[in-house]
Amino acid sequence: MKRVAINERPNWREKATEFGFNFHTMYGEPYWCEDAYYQFTLAQIEQIEDATAELHQMCLQVVEKVVNSDTLMAKFQIPKHCWEFVRASWRSKQPSLYSRMDLVYDGINPPKLLENNADTPTSLYEAAFFQWLWLEDQIAAGNLPQHADQYNSMQEKLIALFAELKNRHGFSLLHFACCQDTEEDRGTVQYLQDCAQEAGLASEFLFIEEIGLGERGQFSDMQDQVIANLFKLYPWEFMFREVFSTKLEDAGVRWLEPAWKAILSNKALLPLLWEMFPHHPNLLAAYFAEDAHPPMDHYVIKPLFSREGANIRIIEKGQEVARVEGPYGKEGMIVQEYCQLPRFNDSYTLIGSWLVNDQPCGIGLREDRALITQDLSRFYPHSIIG
Repeated sequence: MKRVAINERPNWREKATEFGFNFHTMYGEPYWCEDAYYQFTLAQIEQIEDATAELHQMCLQVVEKVVNSDTLMAKFQIPKHCWEFVRASWRSKQPSLYSRMDLVYDGINPPKLLENNADTPTSLYEAAFFQWLWLEDQIAAGNLPQHADQYNSMQEKLIALFAELKNRHGFSLLHFACCQDTEEDRGTVQYLQDCAQEAGLASEFLFIEEIGLGERGQFSDMQDQVIANLFKLYPWEFMFREVFSTKLEDAGVRWLEPAWKAILSNKALLPLLWEMFPHHPNLLAAYFAEDAHPPMDHYVIKPLFSREGANIRIIEKGQEVARVEGPYGKEGMIVQEYCQLPRFNDSYTLIGSWLVNDQPCGIGLREDRALITQDLSRFYPHSIIG
């Protein structure tokens, strides 16, 4: 695993505009970067892929355990009135769309799971589409060898899954929703809509704030169309606490992501994994903060519902060495063994390993000068050479 300097494509900003990548620069800072790329060998990619597949199966075993335990449902801070809704989504095998596992990996040692973004992962468009475009352009320009490849079958798997939802699961129309005033979320949802369209699945877009509740308890769009199937880039832990959460069970909606993903996207997953698979080579020791656990010299404190690094603290020998402010924490905390991200120059690099339809299928890399990766951390493309 190497970080290799390379010439930027002279027209990449124009291409970004052409293809609707409107958040390549955010708040005056570069988000998409291509002055360098990360180079992997095929063996290294296989190591990431195998670890991701195994971790995912372990995570699904955690879901099975949690849905069968009132104690654990409460420990995961799922409101009691939503328990049966979550359980039914799992027991009826409601299909899921995609997930991103954040891994520490240096190209040598086994990848370690930091967390599982299984409900509302972003950075999808840039990982699935724009970095593939980068690879093709750089090969054509002679800046990468002809045999250069990329670990990235995300788009074809997304299109295949949308076709399966249409043909096997009977989806005739799929609504897509995200919050207003979030350009990155809107870009992610637009990309997913494009994939659905490629698969021949009809779709409609609306903002979360525009979803209505009809007289018969059904959710509806701005045209008073009943919403039967909905992809929402909006966290389950928020939805469970909305006024309409008591209507979720009876609304007749097939949700993407399904409600059981609320278990996988919760940091409470991490202590459960460690309890069920202690000392697994792809796991870091993790415990509920309120439970008795072995002392650790260097660890991370994470809220159960934290996103984009919010409210995360790093402790070393009793001293706080890094923190990110945010709105989370009241719901409870976990502690996780610290594992430093590999450092290249003055930045630390995190690997996001993607799954579509339960299958590992690609990676995206984020860099930050800070120890904690956040929403504005830079995205870099990658290539397989050797």
